Amino acid sequence: MLQTTFIRENRELTIAGLTKKHYKDPEAAVDRIIELDRLRRETQQELDAVLTQSNAKAKEIGGLMKEGKKAEAEITKGETAALKERSKLLEEQHKATEEELLAELVKLPNLPHESVPEGRTAEDNVNELEAGDKPVLPEGAQAHWDLIKKLGGKLAPIIDFELGNKITAAGFPVYKGKAARLQRAMIAFFLDEAGKAGYNEVQVPILINADSGFGTGQLPDKEGQMYHDAQDDLYLIPTAEVPVTNLYRDVIVAENELPVKNVAYTPCFRREAGSWGAHVRGLNRLHQFDKIEIVQICKPEDSYQALADMSDHVKGLLEKLELPFRILRLCGGDMGFTSALTFDFEVWSAGQERWLECSSVSNFETYQANRLKLRYKTADKKTQLLHTLNGSALALPRILAALLENNQQADGTIRVPAVLVPYCGFDTIE
Repeated sequence: MLQTTFIRENRELTIAGLTKKHYKDPEAAVDRIIELDRLRRETQQELDAVLTQSNAKAKEIGGLMKEGKKAEAEITKGETAALKERSKLLEEQHKATEEELLAELVKLPNLPHESVPEGRTAEDNVNELEAGDKPVLPEGAQAHWDLIKKLGGKLAPIIDFELGNKITAAGFPVYKGKAARLQRAMIAFFLDEAGKAGYNEVQVPILINADSGFGTGQLPDKEGQMYHDAQDDLYLIPTAEVPVTNLYRDVIVAENELPVKNVAYTPCFRREAGSWGAHVRGLNRLHQFDKIEIVQICKPEDSYQALADMSDHVKGLLEKLELPFRILRLCGGDMGFTSALTFDFEVWSAGQERWLECSSVSNFETYQANRLKLRYKTADKKTQLLHTLNGSALALPRILAALLENNQQADGTIRVPAVLVPYCGFDTIE
């Protein structure tokens, strides 16, 4: 959530940032917030003055009574009662204005960093880097949704979409045999690599309350994409970012504990799957999937170096998996609601001959921290908001799809990347 003071003092900059993110009618939204903020501050000032006057009158009554000036005391009591009524009215007005101001503030997305390119759609994203050689597949190579049907022997298909549909619904696959073991191997590998990079592993709930959803910006914005248990008013997490970052809600972090670096493995749940076409077929888009998330909390002056470090970490994982990949700097119109700067990582899917997003690494600056009241005390004892960042390191489904498709051999087997062999115990899938 943007800070009211910043908006008030940087009107034109705020409007320009919202315009880059293609927010509808940013000038009207900003001016409404500035006006509500003015009303709130004026009401608070008047309320403070009335309370001060009321307290003075109350003391005056005591003195008049001691002096035996009962008539004057009664008059002052009447004045005090009027001041109390006025203060009650002002408190109600202040509360109503604050609520309206908050309702307007939460509608605004985060402002984009100055390096965010102009643009409205994914076609306008900037290709920062493309690395790795795209494999030349043997004759008869297939996309993973066809490939899995002949893998696993008696367990074929090793990724069973129909069985998942029978148990739950579309978008909830069942992994069997070596596919299940490869999933477990990737989770362990990604967690171990994060540990080597200085991230502290945490295990967190996969159900969150509405306060947690608000704290990281999922609510009120993405209700339609989240699974909700109405009876207990809890949400299944769309990403581990939500519970991990909320570990620090309403916390003042000691300066010597910064930066905070956490990693978590969780299943993730999203209702967004469901459209037709090859771009969402098979593992390309699921309702439930596994993901390892890295999260950093740091001082504002350190956050863009942290973003670079996190991007390098994801880059290193893809290089070790021997997967061709590219890094995209997202344009204003394709960025997430809460992000100030995002880099998307995509792996090359040889069987589909297309790029598949497998990670987003983002800096949210103070946007989440303002909602979370996540702060630290500076050397001069001032309380300051921290910056929050997160990234997928990595999301498993599209990585698995790329591994299966890119490593098809002429004999029909799938080669397992060397780095995963010690984790899964086999070097081929047949």
